[in-house]
Amino acid sequence: MMDCKKALLETGGDIVKAQEFLRKKGLASADKKASRVTAEGRIGSYIHDSRIGVLVEVNCETDFVSRGDIFKELVDDLAMQVAASSQVQYLVPEDVPEEIVNKEREIEMQKEDLLSKPEQIRSKIVEGRIRKRLEELALLEQPYIKNDKLVVKDWVKQTIATIGENIKVKRFVRFNLGEGLEKKSQDFAAEVAAQTAAKPVSTVRKEQPASLEAKETDQKPAVAVSAALVKQLREETGAGMMDCKKALSETGGDLEKAQEYLRMKGLSTADKKSSRLAAEGRIGSYIHDSRIGVLIEVNCETDFVGRSEKFKELVDDLAMQVVACPQVQFVSIEDIPESTVSKEKELEMQREDLASKPENIREKIVEGRVSKRLGELALLEQPYIKDDSVLIKDLVKQTVAAIGENIKVRRFVRFTLGETVEDTKTGTEA
Repeated sequence: MMDCKKALLETGGDIVKAQEFLRKKGLASADKKASRVTAEGRIGSYIHDSRIGVLVEVNCETDFVSRGDIFKELVDDLAMQVAASSQVQYLVPEDVPEEIVNKEREIEMQKEDLLSKPEQIRSKIVEGRIRKRLEELALLEQPYIKNDKLVVKDWVKQTIATIGENIKVKRFVRFNLGEGLEKKSQDFAAEVAAQTAAKPVSTVRKEQPASLEAKETDQKPAVAVSAALVKQLREETGAGMMDCKKALSETGGDLEKAQEYLRMKGLSTADKKSSRLAAEGRIGSYIHDSRIGVLIEVNCETDFVGRSEKFKELVDDLAMQVVACPQVQFVSIEDIPESTVSKEKELEMQREDLASKPENIREKIVEGRVSKRLGELALLEQPYIKDDSVLIKDLVKQTVAAIGENIKVRRFVRFTLGETVEDTKTGTEA
């Protein structure tokens, strides 16, 4: 306490500078929270088909209310609302950055249907259109998915009236699987249809030996396989089109058995897809006691692997790992901005215990400390919570070897109830 008091006195009451002062003195470790939780409420998530994920924080006044069924339902429905509203990016229209508003105004002013209007009428029309556009981007202005006669902000007000406490929708984040990643565009339907088209049958039947004809009649009758089924199997396994058709024929059109057939034949093994982009996978979440929440995206090469139990287990464990590591902010060391690295070096160079060291020795000590610090910030460098003899990056490599596909931990976000938005720990793409 006295160290904190001295730091604040030395820095004129500036919290950020006081934190840096303590770090230079070696009195504060970076993983200690700068401030305690200042609000009650809960953090919730919603995952749709492992391809859309939402994390949301909603605050109230007391822990008693936050654990009630009415408040819990509100949080769950808000998460679902965000998932269902793909255009939503902000909580309220006032949160939309000024540069976006100006860009919208510029676009609207140039629309042809306004060119013949008087200037003053045109301005009013433009302002009305912009207001509508900003409301489309704001969560609290959306029609409530369970009652479209209500907008979300009015539904929140009704809940306030019911429970008798103030409620604030604080923040949310939404992940779409593979967004921003370039996926190979293939018209599988056309390809399958072309290659499975019936071949012209010759009207002249060649004579065959009786023994061969008898042998053919003993064979299993061919099962008619639709192009759509072949397309689906190919998309799920990555196997060749004719291999998929044969697998379905051999298994009587049973999709699950056909997948097993291909795997036994080694025709859907992931090592044949090593050059493919890891743009499939799944989005997962983990919520601890409604007070800490993580949303994470992990990519692989095929939807077939993305839906497997092995891959699902990896994603769930990684989400739990982030919850257990409050200091983690990035996926890998390479993701840490140069500005952060420079700041860490600067802080370490000013520590009092290094003042008496020779310059060359001091630099080596600083490099070692900075390297250790960066490792503490990176998810892939953490000891695995289920086996601390294994690092997360090695766990991922083990899973790659087991399933035979490339795996990429792409991003994560971590919410702690009551922390400021600026403190939010967000993982970048690796």
